[in-house]
Amino acid sequence: MSDEKKHKAEKGKINIELDDTVAEGTYSNLAIINHSVSEFVVDFVNIMPGRPKSKVKSRIILTPQHAKRLLKALGDNIHKFEQAHGEIRDYEKSPVPLNFGPTGQA
Repeated sequence: MSDEKKHKAEKGKINIELDDTVAEGTYSNLAIINHSVSEFVVDFVNIMPGRPKSKVKSRIILTPQHAKRLLKALGDNIHKFEQAHGEIRDYEKSPVPLNFGPTGQA
């Protein structure tokens, strides 16, 4: 490849870094979504049985255009997943009640 073509090819690439802490990820079993005229806010929470209080683990703020792109990308990925692994069953009622009932005792 000529230097000019190589330069053009490299110019269109985005260098995205992923540090070790972010690469580990954060587990979430609840997403709370709010929006205004200019942004969508998605709060990811991990609620656990017997814990009456939970904290937001991560907050992502998106423009409406990026929220719509995320919806499309997530839909495409779910479709590909189901083609490979079968239908993802949804629950009519959430299996994770928000109150979790009384705390257990040892």
